[in-house]
Amino acid sequence: MAAARSVQALCALADLGDPGARGLRVSDGDGLPLRLVVVRRGQGVFGYVNSCPHNHIPLDFRPDDFFDLDHRYIQCATHGALFLIDSGLCVEGPCKGDRLRPIALSVRDGIVFGEIP
Repeated sequence: MAAARSVQALCALADLGDPGARGLRVSDGDGLPLRLVVVRRGQGVFGYVNSCPHNHIPLDFRPDDFFDLDHRYIQCATHGALFLIDSGLCVEGPCKGDRLRPIALSVRDGIVFGEIP
């Protein structure tokens, strides 16, 4: 039986630069810890599980540091894999063609909410 999903407030939209990203820790539907990354670019806000599909380790170099030098891609700190911000598709690196696991987000009254599996 699948665990229930919950909707949780993750951060204020104002806490994200443009482009900007934040790493967060939440509890999943089973109460287990889950690392997320919330990314903003323009009017878009995107959420993913903070885990590289290549070796399942966190993506960030340092806390909240998820981008390549030009802030065009999410970059894995370990192997340099590059992911499209708006889809999580890996376009360069050892997991090319794979995707980050998405988290459904919504923004209400300036707060980013995530549907946590």
